[in-house]
Amino acid sequence: MGRKLSYLMISLTGAVLSCDGSKHVDLIVHNALVYTVDPAFTKAEAFAVRNGEFIAVGTSAEILSRYDAEETLNAYGQPVYPGFYDAHAHFFGFAQTLAQADLAGATSFTEIIDRLKAFRAEYPEAPWLLGRGWDQNLWVSRAFPDREALDTEFPDIPVYLVRIDGHAALANGKALDLAGIVGPVTVEGGLVEVRNRRLTGILVDNAMELVAANVPHPTASELVQLLIKAEAACLAVGLTTVSDAGLDQPAINLLDSLYKKGRLRIRNNAMIGLSNENLDYYLAAGPYVSERFTAHTFKIFADGALGSRGACLLHPYSDARTAGFLLSSPQTIASAIARIASSEFQVATHAIGDSTNRLILDIYGKYLGGKNDRRWRIEHAQIVSPQDFEKFGRHSIIPSVQPTHATSDMYWAGDRVGPDRLKGSYAYKQLLDQSRILALGSDFPVEHINPLYGFHAAVARVDEDGYPEGGFQPENAIDREAALRGMTIWAAYAVFEENTRGSIEVGKKADFVRLEKDIMTAAIDELRSVEVMQTVIAGETVYQKE
Repeated sequence: MGRKLSYLMISLTGAVLSCDGSKHVDLIVHNALVYTVDPAFTKAEAFAVRNGEFIAVGTSAEILSRYDAEETLNAYGQPVYPGFYDAHAHFFGFAQTLAQADLAGATSFTEIIDRLKAFRAEYPEAPWLLGRGWDQNLWVSRAFPDREALDTEFPDIPVYLVRIDGHAALANGKALDLAGIVGPVTVEGGLVEVRNRRLTGILVDNAMELVAANVPHPTASELVQLLIKAEAACLAVGLTTVSDAGLDQPAINLLDSLYKKGRLRIRNNAMIGLSNENLDYYLAAGPYVSERFTAHTFKIFADGALGSRGACLLHPYSDARTAGFLLSSPQTIASAIARIASSEFQVATHAIGDSTNRLILDIYGKYLGGKNDRRWRIEHAQIVSPQDFEKFGRHSIIPSVQPTHATSDMYWAGDRVGPDRLKGSYAYKQLLDQSRILALGSDFPVEHINPLYGFHAAVARVDEDGYPEGGFQPENAIDREAALRGMTIWAAYAVFEENTRGSIEVGKKADFVRLEKDIMTAAIDELRSVEVMQTVIAGETVYQKE
């Protein structure tokens, strides 16, 4: 109730500012095509900004006649939208990858080795060789790699390479030795792969921590610079808000300190990674909400990823003799949700497999009952059994989905689950029909940070080359209005911010982005290449195309 009341007061304050008689404002944007993304999806031509808020929206003639400004921007007909949200990202993790070898898109393990050699030559003093982004599904064999080549090329330095989805890794012999892994190891919610009685170096889900625990962390100053670099990359693609999906207490404390010092500007809704320690600490402390940084959501990792066969399915994979696994027992997950249910915190649970989605939907339903305003979320909702879709609507559960996952996985997803289960996979239109809302994100660095890639994938269901003709499962495409709402007002709603941000309306924070072309009318094959001209947060330009 307190959160709703504060939002109402902010909204009313904005309304007063728009009619207080003062003509002087900080910024006027006019001669624009403004998509307000208000409830009626109204278009406008201009708006005025004062003290970081929209105080008037209307025609160019109205705004220019009523106000004078410190700065006036003629948009020359270019489109302006509310600031873009990424409803599910890993901002902190993305920053860390900027100091690692980029393995994304490599089409063979030979290419992986070549990239690692080049990276090692550039950073010869690094104590570990780290990389991120390999995907065996892009290779001819589509089989998990083996550490043999790493042991040959890099015998004297530990090597740790995280798969594109973050749910599997490859370690060389040196890294395994440092972790004390010399033979088969049983890990709950994980896998240390053994083939022909030999460690291959593949670690899946919880087993990754056995090696990752030994990886040296960047220094505090190095990490700050990486975060600033990551922020610049996000602002350049029009992102004004991210949801950082799963952080520990030190990361949250560091981010909070940087926001308090004004070192970071992008808005960040940090999700608290689930652990007993975090539950004890944050449930006692209560939700944290500040102007640009919040921590009011617990993130639960319930299962792994489809690409690494760690997603938990109701029946075995079509291409392997496993049904995947949960990362924690159902009892552990249910107990954690029970504790959160009696607090003011939101729950967001990573659920990929149809078994996991059913489990989480049913646990949520136990505590949510019918329609409600708790806004609990399922992150990914990737494979859903036909009889479970209606549970999203019945319990007011928000699907938080990543459209580029569909177009990245479509080449091999059918091999994993077969044609019948594929029909309930990446089913964004079905989810929207049930929930009436979708929060759209990217899951970067799993996918590219550019939100327009997700917009394109959501409406066209094709990759950057326009494949496949007609789209992948085109019946689950969503229209452009829904896609824009999903990356603005619906994403804001998913974090309780719809009364302060997410649309261009009087009283809301002046977060907006100006593009070179209108994504609501541009040709499908142009959407991914539309450039950001300007990104603004609270009336301050934080990115300007040169």
